[in-house]
Amino acid sequence: MEQITDAEPPSGRKRALARAPIVLYRRGLGALLSRRLLYLVHTGRRTGRRREVVLEVVTSDAGSITACSGFGTKAAWYRNVLENPSVTIQSGRLRTSATAVPLDVDTGVELMVEYGRRTPKLAARLAHVMGYRVDGSDDDFRALGREVRFVRFDHGG
Repeated sequence: MEQITDAEPPSGRKRALARAPIVLYRRGLGALLSRRLLYLVHTGRRTGRRREVVLEVVTSDAGSITACSGFGTKAAWYRNVLENPSVTIQSGRLRTSATAVPLDVDTGVELMVEYGRRTPKLAARLAHVMGYRVDGSDDDFRALGREVRFVRFDHGG
């Protein structure tokens, strides 16, 4: 894995584009989007105000959905859910309350390897957005997994 830029969370037009799916979720049309996306409603750690973000789903099962903070600990949503883990999530037709549980680095490393194996092209594109170049090997995805952070959202389903 090679760091190609010191990527920061998007701003300006890139931020507006990344946030575009939020409009669909607000209008009740989130079920039209893929279950690969997670709409997260959380509380701002400083303001106490409602915040929203759409994330890529890494794994999901009957009781939880896991997402990645591609900008590591710099992402506002990540810092917010550490402070206030009670959130609302929507993915596909599922919309429910959940609790955010940060995962340890070793677990994140293995999740990144699994994700890279399952969706190699998408994983490589996301790595590029995060400022990294990966060659598609498990070793590169392990290295990337040490840089990003994962959060599991436990819900009642």
